[in-house]
Amino acid sequence: MRNRSALVIVDLQNDFCPKGALPVPGGDGIVPVVNRYLDLFMAAGVQVFFTRDWHPARTVHFKEFGGSWPPHCVQGTEGARFHPGVKMPADAVIITKGESPEGDSYSGFDGFDPVGLDFEASIKGRGITHIYLGGLAGDYCVKATALDGLGRGFKVTVLLDAIKGVDARPGDSERALEEMLAKGAETSTIDEIDFT
Repeated sequence: MRNRSALVIVDLQNDFCPKGALPVPGGDGIVPVVNRYLDLFMAAGVQVFFTRDWHPARTVHFKEFGGSWPPHCVQGTEGARFHPGVKMPADAVIITKGESPEGDSYSGFDGFDPVGLDFEASIKGRGITHIYLGGLAGDYCVKATALDGLGRGFKVTVLLDAIKGVDARPGDSERALEEMLAKGAETSTIDEIDFT
């Protein structure tokens, strides 16, 4: 049912788009379709969430401090802002993750809403049982959020036309999708959405 669903847009931030610090190739190409989803879900009265990386300048997530990645989405920087082309609804709930200097926090379920509830508590408190996922990157944070959602008993639908992967190794995006499907995720596109 519509009122038990949520649209979750993962990490659609400047640093993950072309010219950003950690760009997903063509990452900004999903913005127009994400906006179509936003219009569709808002018209249906579905709650919208945006997750964001919000890293401190010093974190084990970054190569300089033992991690895997160059600095990106550092708190308060332009790179950490959401892509300016996204039509974010006024009542969208922002889920902030990656604030700890001691962890990676790929999954939206590692994040917290503005009143300090973790993501799971925030969505369960709204009676949500089904999450529709889009955003960046399909083979990292989207995948991690999907798998955590499935592991917590939520129905998860991956929006194939609203995700884009890094593909650091060729085929990573395909393998990520296979893993999500194997764990029980479903898929959809903008023309196939069914809120039943």
